[in-house]
Amino acid sequence: MATRQDGERTNGMNGDQPHPSPGHGPRPGDGDGDGDRRPGRGTADDGAPGGDTGTGAGAARGAGEAGAASVAPAAASAAPSAPGGVAARAMAAFSAADEEKQRGVRRMKTIALGLLLFVAVVYALAEWAAHRGAGAWAGYVSAAAEAGMVGALADWFAVTALFRRPLGLPIPHTAIIPTKKDQLGVSLGEFVGENFLSEDVVRGRLRAVGIGGRLGAWLAVPDHADRVTAELAAALRGALTVLRDSDVQAVVGEAITRRAGAQEIAPGIGRMLDRVVADGGHKRVVDLVVTRAHDWLVLHGDSVMGAVQGGAPGWTPRFVDRKVGERVYKELLRFVTEMRDMPAHPARGALDRFLTDFAADLQSDTETRARVERLKTEVLGRGEVQDLIASAWTAVRSMIVSAAEDERSELRLRVRASLLSLGARMAQDARLRDKVDGWVEGAAVYVVTTYRKEITSLITDTVASWDAEHTTRKIEANIGRDLQFIRINGTVVGSLAGLLIHTVSRMLGA
Repeated sequence: MATRQDGERTNGMNGDQPHPSPGHGPRPGDGDGDGDRRPGRGTADDGAPGGDTGTGAGAARGAGEAGAASVAPAAASAAPSAPGGVAARAMAAFSAADEEKQRGVRRMKTIALGLLLFVAVVYALAEWAAHRGAGAWAGYVSAAAEAGMVGALADWFAVTALFRRPLGLPIPHTAIIPTKKDQLGVSLGEFVGENFLSEDVVRGRLRAVGIGGRLGAWLAVPDHADRVTAELAAALRGALTVLRDSDVQAVVGEAITRRAGAQEIAPGIGRMLDRVVADGGHKRVVDLVVTRAHDWLVLHGDSVMGAVQGGAPGWTPRFVDRKVGERVYKELLRFVTEMRDMPAHPARGALDRFLTDFAADLQSDTETRARVERLKTEVLGRGEVQDLIASAWTAVRSMIVSAAEDERSELRLRVRASLLSLGARMAQDARLRDKVDGWVEGAAVYVVTTYRKEITSLITDTVASWDAEHTTRKIEANIGRDLQFIRINGTVVGSLAGLLIHTVSRMLGA
């Protein structure tokens, strides 16, 4: 606190806090009464070099600090509702680093002020010596010191005018940062849009970066491929978790039903059946059926004979019914056995001809095709089929989630292998790299050209949401130290220029 008070007490060019000048009403540019304390009011910093440090300045400073304390809560409460409220709060916050920079600014102000006071003392002593007849050297020193004071004062005015009104006077084109903050934000946004978000700049920069080559080299590293695979798996799990099963089931069911209803299936089934019969693929099915039929007859002979006897007329003798049943069973078993054991059995040939004719009817016979379509519609309309279609999503989702969670699953292993292969190809194949670079450049150019206004409005709106006083303090804390070198250089250069001018004048006068 002692350091801050000492720095504030030094002189009118060395402080940081604007405050109302005692006994004065609002001046032009002081603000419009909305609670925003704008520079343009007198400050202890704005006094003349070597200005008063007495009670008047202290009272003014106290009033300013009290005003800041009363305004701060209102500004903090209003910030969230304003555009860019988060950015405004961040801008208003003065971090420890900012405080350290502010102390550096005060030190440089003290040095610049000390140099001004030094040349002022030198000027006074030189003038005194000249009046005492000290010789020509006193004139040279006096001219140099006088020009140094002029340079120091001019540069003090220039630096101060950036952040506040010097001496609190409503001088035009002063307090540039707080009064022109919004215009500076608009200009900055336009500058960024024209010079950074143009198509040529974006393409040139991305082409120089070589994203395709870098991405390929990065993906070719197994650890990086593992990382991308894990991230993709997490994203897939998250997406499947967010989706509601009922919604997906309804969409899948409706899509399958609509697709199946719109597509005639009979010709496709006929072509498939024709190829199956031509390739002999149905013979395995026939073998399976006749084998199972033979085995069933062997195990259920009594059932077959009982069925035959049960269908006999009531007036036939029982032994006749039994003999007929045994005969039917034996003939049926012989027929199935022969059909099973004889690939060239006539029944097999008849079945081949039937399937061939049926495949042709499915493709060309209008009545057969219509009957298949009616059957399809009836099947799809059954609740059991719709439930089966809907339940398919649940099974698929569970399968995908399980595969995504298992690091050794076929899904993740294939994705990892694909990423490694892609990375190796991109690292070696110049055409593929150029293609990837073209995609990236095209996407980036589309974004910056289509949404340039929205991107630059982020800058302008954010700057507009900043509080003028805090913005001024923040900017001064970050660049004020370098600006004080302008004052120092102005003092030195002014002194040298004054010395040179005085020397030339003496030479010409001689």
